[in-house]
Amino acid sequence: MIQHPEGLLGAGVDEAGRGPLAGPVVAAAVILDPARPIAGLADSKSLAPARRSELAGLIRERALAWGIGVASHAEIDRLNILQATLLAMRRAILALDPAPLLLEVDGNRLPRLEGLPCRDNAVAIVRGDALRPAIGAASILAKTVRDSLMHQLDARYPGYGFSIHKGYPTAAHLEALASLGPSAVHRLSFGPVRSARPIPIESPARR
Repeated sequence: MIQHPEGLLGAGVDEAGRGPLAGPVVAAAVILDPARPIAGLADSKSLAPARRSELAGLIRERALAWGIGVASHAEIDRLNILQATLLAMRRAILALDPAPLLLEVDGNRLPRLEGLPCRDNAVAIVRGDALRPAIGAASILAKTVRDSLMHQLDARYPGYGFSIHKGYPTAAHLEALASLGPSAVHRLSFGPVRSARPIPIESPARR
């Protein structure tokens, strides 16, 4: 949480899903309420799934505001993963009500902030999800939302194991990709997906 000298509160921003071969990248923005603290906020990757889920519920309940932004696999292919991540972050910030006046973003790049009240008061912090509670909260929300989306995609595209590996390039995922070819939600601009064989199209039977 950012504390301006005049007492203004700011938002933390983080993302989940830059490394996977399939599915969207998801960002979250959170404005914490100092009157309703949440113990245990941290980098989502350091938390067990059950603890992440518990904290996500507390964040939604106690935060002054939170927002989610998503960039699809198609936008990732069109823009590249960095620009799609920054776009998802901007969408998450725009979803906040009230809009933040100050901003802390995990990493070393800021999203486009033109037209936003926080445009002149924003900072990128490497490993911010482990250093700033608001960024940790955003990390938890982004991760839990993306995991839920990948469970939904697993039901729509069975055989790839999305609910298990969440689209990351595990050995099981790469094996399924080689066997089945890319699904409709794989990131075609990513090397392992480009090199996977396409799903064969059956020719009409000859009479």
